[in-house]
Amino acid sequence: MRANLARLPFAVEACFGDEIPWREPLKALYGLAVLTSKVFTRLGWLRLATLPASSVAVLLVRRHRPDVVMVEFGFHAVRVMELARTGVPLAVHFRGADASAERYVRRLEQRYRRLFRLTSAVIVKNQTMRSRLIALGAEPAQLLISPSGADERRFQGGNPASMPPRFLAVGRFVSKKGPLDTLEAFALLRGLTEQANACSLVMVGDGPLFPLVQDRARQLGLEQFVQFPGVLSPDAVAQEMRRARVFVQHSRTAEDGDEEGCPVSVMEAQLCGLPVVATRHGGIPDVVVDQQTGRLVEEGDRRAMAEAMALLVDQPDLAAAWGAAGQLRAQARFTVAHHVDQITMLLNDLVGRSR
Repeated sequence: MRANLARLPFAVEACFGDEIPWREPLKALYGLAVLTSKVFTRLGWLRLATLPASSVAVLLVRRHRPDVVMVEFGFHAVRVMELARTGVPLAVHFRGADASAERYVRRLEQRYRRLFRLTSAVIVKNQTMRSRLIALGAEPAQLLISPSGADERRFQGGNPASMPPRFLAVGRFVSKKGPLDTLEAFALLRGLTEQANACSLVMVGDGPLFPLVQDRARQLGLEQFVQFPGVLSPDAVAQEMRRARVFVQHSRTAEDGDEEGCPVSVMEAQLCGLPVVATRHGGIPDVVVDQQTGRLVEEGDRRAMAEAMALLVDQPDLAAAWGAAGQLRAQARFTVAHHVDQITMLLNDLVGRSR
């Protein structure tokens, strides 16, 4: 998020609700106000919850006199939405759970409806999110679909046909990322190809489900075929992608309704020329074209995922063709540069309309 802000061609004054910079008293007050608003929200005092953060946000607007305000995450935007009364255009950026998880949507539905009445523009990650927010009261004309994109300067190269059948998964070990499904699909793959002993899986990341997935790998007798390197730097992830044949991600709707936006790791993999085997979930179908840049399967269908993986084990030339097609598509649509250009055009338009 900070990196994307740095690439905007504007003077940006950033205020983060999870920070209390004591050397900047008004921003520190804002951090404390956001904390208070969070407490009020958890207590169910929704009308009061907007008061602390909105009051300080108005003071920040009066201090810095911005041409436009952009707020990240819908659940935070409802805390400060009353700043729209200052007359400064307000844009809100929804990113995933804020538009899907029941813990947010059910509690904040009425606040979201008011937010959309006050907001000039709403940025979303995919078509599914767009439809969901329209159902919650957003006007279609307010909405811009703009995936966050991947860093085209870091993620490039890759030659999957020349790589061994090495599968790569990158992401937090949480329910909506489906790490256990990915592991189980890899286990099934071993019965679908004669190259089973040449296949390996690298699962990058950490999170609450990490011990469970590691234990399951041991139960399946896959210790020598599955690697868990933990959290890696972006440069190290890019290097892993250049060593892989296929990128895999079994995203699924979590128990609380939480869904993906557009997984950045999928876009990173495509920029590196990897074919992607993933699920029809969230914004993934917006990024991966089935049987053109990879394969899409239904959530929870581990067998179908294993069959798609086996296909790319046995046909490295197909992996290269799908990877090349995905790379061209990602370079045109799913880079940080493209996302920043879209946001820049939107914000310039809002400023122009307000004058």
